[in-house]
Amino acid sequence: MTATQERPNRTRLASGPGLLLVWLYGVMVVGAVSRSAYQIATEFDRAPLAYTLSALAGVVYGFITYTLVRGGEKARRAALVCCAAELVGVLTVGTWTLVEPTAFPDATVWSDYGMGYLFIPVLLPLTAVYWLRRARVQEPAA
Repeated sequence: MTATQERPNRTRLASGPGLLLVWLYGVMVVGAVSRSAYQIATEFDRAPLAYTLSALAGVVYGFITYTLVRGGEKARRAALVCCAAELVGVLTVGTWTLVEPTAFPDATVWSDYGMGYLFIPVLLPLTAVYWLRRARVQEPAA
Protein backbone atom coordinates (compact mmCIF):
# COMPACT_ATOMS: atom_id res chain seq x y z
CA MET A 1 0.00 0.00 0.00
CA THR A 2 1.46 3.37 -0.97
CA ALA A 3 1.11 6.60 0.94
CA THR A 4 -1.52 7.82 -1.51
CA GLN A 5 -3.69 4.73 -1.14
CA GLU A 6 -6.19 4.70 1.68
CA ARG A 7 -7.29 1.77 3.72
CA PRO A 8 -10.86 0.66 3.05
CA ASN A 9 -13.37 2.59 5.07
CA ARG A 10 -14.52 0.30 7.86
CA THR A 11 -17.42 0.92 10.15
CA ARG A 12 -15.94 1.62 13.57
CA LEU A 13 -17.71 -0.71 15.96
CA ALA A 14 -15.41 -0.07 18.90
CA SER A 15 -16.29 3.57 19.37
CA GLY A 16 -18.69 5.19 21.79
CA PRO A 17 -20.82 2.51 23.46
CA GLY A 18 -19.08 -0.09 21.29
CA LEU A 19 -15.87 0.53 23.24
CA LEU A 20 -17.67 -0.45 26.45
CA LEU A 21 -18.90 -3.63 24.71
CA VAL A 22 -15.33 -4.48 23.66
CA TRP A 23 -14.15 -3.99 27.24
CA LEU A 24 -16.99 -6.08 28.74
CA TYR A 25 -16.56 -8.88 26.19
CA GLY A 26 -12.82 -8.83 26.87
CA VAL A 27 -13.46 -9.26 30.59
CA MET A 28 -15.87 -12.11 29.88
CA VAL A 29 -13.26 -13.81 27.66
CA VAL A 30 -10.72 -13.75 30.46
CA GLY A 31 -13.26 -14.89 33.06
CA ALA A 32 -14.82 -17.70 31.04
CA VAL A 33 -11.63 -19.05 29.48
CA SER A 34 -9.50 -18.95 32.60
CA ARG A 35 -12.20 -20.47 34.78
CA SER A 36 -13.05 -23.23 32.32
CA ALA A 37 -9.40 -24.00 31.55
CA TYR A 38 -8.69 -24.47 35.24
CA GLN A 39 -11.81 -26.57 35.78
CA ILE A 40 -11.18 -28.73 32.71
CA ALA A 41 -7.57 -29.29 33.76
CA THR A 42 -8.29 -30.11 37.41
CA GLU A 43 -11.81 -31.52 37.76
CA PHE A 44 -13.26 -32.26 34.32
CA ASP A 45 -14.87 -35.53 35.47
CA ARG A 46 -16.98 -33.62 38.02
CA ALA A 47 -19.04 -31.60 35.50
CA PRO A 48 -17.81 -32.07 31.92
CA LEU A 49 -20.88 -30.50 30.29
CA ALA A 50 -20.72 -27.37 32.45
CA TYR A 51 -17.00 -26.85 31.92
CA THR A 52 -17.21 -27.48 28.19
CA LEU A 53 -20.08 -25.00 27.85
CA SER A 54 -18.08 -22.39 29.79
CA ALA A 55 -15.13 -22.93 27.44
CA LEU A 56 -17.44 -22.58 24.44
CA ALA A 57 -18.83 -19.36 25.90
CA GLY A 58 -15.28 -18.04 26.24
CA VAL A 59 -14.55 -18.82 22.58
CA VAL A 60 -17.76 -17.07 21.49
CA TYR A 61 -16.88 -14.04 23.63
CA GLY A 62 -13.42 -13.98 22.08
CA PHE A 63 -14.76 -14.04 18.54
CA ILE A 64 -17.25 -11.27 19.27
CA THR A 65 -14.49 -9.16 20.85
CA TYR A 66 -12.32 -9.68 17.76
CA THR A 67 -15.09 -8.71 15.34
CA LEU A 68 -15.96 -5.58 17.32
CA VAL A 69 -12.32 -4.47 17.28
CA ARG A 70 -11.87 -5.38 13.60
CA GLY A 71 -14.83 -3.33 12.44
CA GLY A 72 -16.35 -3.28 9.00
CA GLU A 73 -19.65 -4.52 7.68
CA LYS A 74 -18.66 -8.19 7.42
CA ALA A 75 -17.38 -8.14 10.99
CA ARG A 76 -20.57 -6.41 12.14
CA ARG A 77 -22.71 -9.10 10.55
CA ALA A 78 -20.55 -11.90 11.98
CA ALA A 79 -20.75 -10.33 15.44
CA LEU A 80 -24.52 -9.99 15.09
CA VAL A 81 -24.88 -13.69 14.26
CA CYS A 82 -22.60 -14.67 17.16
CA CYS A 83 -24.45 -12.40 19.60
CA ALA A 84 -27.76 -13.96 18.54
CA ALA A 85 -26.25 -17.45 19.00
CA GLU A 86 -24.86 -16.37 22.37
CA LEU A 87 -28.29 -15.16 23.46
CA VAL A 88 -29.88 -18.45 22.39
CA GLY A 89 -27.18 -20.29 24.35
CA VAL A 90 -27.69 -18.20 27.48
CA LEU A 91 -31.46 -18.65 27.35
CA THR A 92 -31.20 -22.39 26.64
CA VAL A 93 -28.59 -23.16 29.30
CA GLY A 94 -30.20 -20.75 31.76
CA THR A 95 -33.57 -22.47 31.40
CA TRP A 96 -31.96 -25.93 31.43
CA THR A 97 -30.19 -25.19 34.72
CA LEU A 98 -33.47 -24.12 36.29
CA VAL A 99 -35.55 -27.02 34.93
CA GLU A 100 -32.99 -29.78 35.50
CA PRO A 101 -30.34 -28.58 37.99
CA THR A 102 -28.91 -32.08 38.40
CA ALA A 103 -27.58 -31.92 34.82
CA PHE A 104 -25.13 -29.26 36.03
CA PRO A 105 -23.31 -30.30 39.21
CA ASP A 106 -21.28 -27.11 38.83
CA ALA A 107 -22.25 -23.78 37.30
CA THR A 108 -21.44 -22.60 33.79
CA VAL A 109 -21.00 -19.01 32.70
CA TRP A 110 -24.57 -19.17 31.40
CA SER A 111 -26.16 -21.00 34.38
CA ASP A 112 -29.26 -19.29 35.75
CA TYR A 113 -28.97 -16.77 32.91
CA GLY A 114 -25.53 -15.69 34.11
CA MET A 115 -26.49 -15.01 37.72
CA GLY A 116 -22.94 -15.86 38.88
CA TYR A 117 -21.69 -13.11 36.56
CA LEU A 118 -24.26 -10.48 37.64
CA PHE A 119 -26.52 -11.41 34.67
CA ILE A 120 -23.98 -9.88 32.29
CA PRO A 121 -24.15 -12.99 30.04
CA VAL A 122 -27.83 -12.31 29.27
CA LEU A 123 -27.61 -8.51 29.15
CA LEU A 124 -24.46 -8.34 27.02
CA PRO A 125 -25.81 -9.98 23.84
CA LEU A 126 -29.02 -7.94 24.05
CA THR A 127 -27.01 -4.73 24.30
CA ALA A 128 -24.59 -5.85 21.58
CA VAL A 129 -27.38 -6.76 19.15
CA TYR A 130 -28.94 -3.34 19.71
CA TRP A 131 -25.58 -1.59 19.15
CA LEU A 132 -24.70 -3.67 16.09
CA ARG A 133 -28.07 -3.02 14.48
CA ARG A 134 -27.61 0.73 15.02
CA ALA A 135 -24.06 0.58 13.62
CA ARG A 136 -25.26 -0.81 10.29
CA VAL A 137 -23.82 1.08 7.32
CA GLN A 138 -26.54 3.01 5.56
CA GLU A 139 -26.26 2.49 1.81
CA PRO A 140 -26.88 5.60 -0.30
CA ALA A 141 -30.16 5.57 -2.21
CA ALA A 142 -29.80 4.65 -5.88
